[in-house]
Amino acid sequence: MTPTDVDGAGVERPGELVISGCTVLVHDDGGAVGFVEDAAIVVRDGTVAEVTRAGAVAGRQAGEWIDGRGQVALPGLINCHTHAPMVALRGLAEDLPIEEWFNDVVWPVESNLSEKDVELGARLACAEMIRGGVTCFADHYFAMDAVARVVAECGMRALLGEAFFSSQGPQGRERSLEFALRHRGGAGGRITTCLAPHAPYTVNDGDLAATAGLAREHGLPVHLHAAENRDQTETSLARHGVTPVEVLERTGILDTEVLIAHGTGIVDRDLPVLERAGGRVAVASAPRGCLKFAWPTTTPIRALRELGISVGLATDGAASNNSLDVWESMALTSLVQKSTEGDPRWLTSRQALHHATLQSAQAVGLGDSVGSIAPGRHADIVLVDLTGPHTQPVHDLAATLVHSARASDVRTTIVDGRVLMRDRELLTIDVPAVVRELQERLPALVDRGHGRRIQEYDT
Repeated sequence: MTPTDVDGAGVERPGELVISGCTVLVHDDGGAVGFVEDAAIVVRDGTVAEVTRAGAVAGRQAGEWIDGRGQVALPGLINCHTHAPMVALRGLAEDLPIEEWFNDVVWPVESNLSEKDVELGARLACAEMIRGGVTCFADHYFAMDAVARVVAECGMRALLGEAFFSSQGPQGRERSLEFALRHRGGAGGRITTCLAPHAPYTVNDGDLAATAGLAREHGLPVHLHAAENRDQTETSLARHGVTPVEVLERTGILDTEVLIAHGTGIVDRDLPVLERAGGRVAVASAPRGCLKFAWPTTTPIRALRELGISVGLATDGAASNNSLDVWESMALTSLVQKSTEGDPRWLTSRQALHHATLQSAQAVGLGDSVGSIAPGRHADIVLVDLTGPHTQPVHDLAATLVHSARASDVRTTIVDGRVLMRDRELLTIDVPAVVRELQERLPALVDRGHGRRIQEYDT
């Protein structure tokens, strides 16, 4: 843990941390990505105080020094849409279309979930994300009190929402609001909260409209799935005459700050709707799961960016994606976009890094406080070791980071100035203990003999 000092009132505060000799990813006034070599980062009270030359800090006294030579300092990565506890279901439902995946496996198993299962899954997920350089994640799941406890204990940052369906009655929506109000600003400000209706196909117009009203009344964002794939959009048009995005507009959801998960079913007629919503809308793109489900389209990032809509990177849950590796999402996003657009010049490595840092921070409502390494920002920083044979030589640093580096190249992960992983050693989570306890609970968790499911997937 980062050393602490004690002030005159006897209250502990983080000591000064200096990272020296590294290359730092920075953003210019327009947000474009650049690099400063042989640099130093000075962190004070959990906040970046200086980004300067390494020579400027030589001989300075500090509570902790980190030698960053041969490493690149990046803003901590942000997983803009996941279901962290679903790591407990990793690999359980494979090679299935999404209807069977939900109805035959995932939703029957989720009906078995206890709060302890959620806690253990979240703890394992946070360990995986910390080791992969993720410092913040947006989570949308059930029994979220357990996830909030894990976030508080392990030191990560998170946007959390208690998911609900209309089939739960008004109590589901009320629990989502109660959770959001109770945990907003928790963990010393590291937890922000949202309302989390599942999706337009599982939450009816009345509940969506009521959610929009609650969001406006209490100043809360909304995080939901919408237009996840083209089938959902076509089914919505056939049944209701409107797209899922148009449902969000007519129910007032687009009048709130809203994070839309996936959006691979966004079509041309949705673009003016999203443009009318202005900067209130962001989209989280999780390409790996879309590829596994053989969805024919991907998130239209180029069209969304032309409208000024932030598109953050995501993994979705590990039950569909099999990992919470945002590095992989970054590389896949770049490659899939090039292929889809038929343009190798689109979504360059620097553009991909922008999605992974500042745009992802904007997507989860934290664009003013994280997403870049600059004075006044929270010290959410990761150090990436580029000395391995798979990252050498470095001709284009941005390309090396996006297309050659791996999650396992992250050496150090820092949130609010607190070191959560140092030299690949996790400091806040005991992974073997979590795995042992989770293994003991798996037989009861994965049972599907009861024939129950929490919901019906029918778009």
